[in-house]
Amino acid sequence: MKTFVYKARFEPGKRRGTIVVSFPDVPEANTDGRGVADARLQAQEALGLALLTYPKRGLPVPPARAHGADLVPIVVEPDIAAKLALLDAVREQKISQRAFARLIGKDEREARRILDPMHATKLATLAAALKRLGQQLVIAVESAKPSAAERQLELA
Repeated sequence: MKTFVYKARFEPGKRRGTIVVSFPDVPEANTDGRGVADARLQAQEALGLALLTYPKRGLPVPPARAHGADLVPIVVEPDIAAKLALLDAVREQKISQRAFARLIGKDEREARRILDPMHATKLATLAAALKRLGQQLVIAVESAKPSAAERQLELA
């Protein structure tokens, strides 16, 4: 099962109260926030936007490999994760845009929009397209408690 959870490094910024966020596995995703909660929100947005540039550049989405107690897990937003999974599946199966359109029963214009990393696509549409590609979208829910690294930054 492929998950879209990446570890981020949260560090105090130069200005008081600023938290700088970087991702070892996605170097393009750098951001900051005012406090830990804002930094987490900014990190999620920056991560999603950075990951969407990979398929646009014809590159596979980098795997999440970073580990460490000092790293904070950041979950990619569900619609972006589903879009990335779909784009990876199409790339891996070497399916043309025309063949994809036929496979999902849509015209080529609509298929082009679905395959555009920067075009918002409904989650149900992405799930149906993934199913046609022999994959299944799975949604999970887990506690959103702050990590030890986040709690430590809040105390600093």
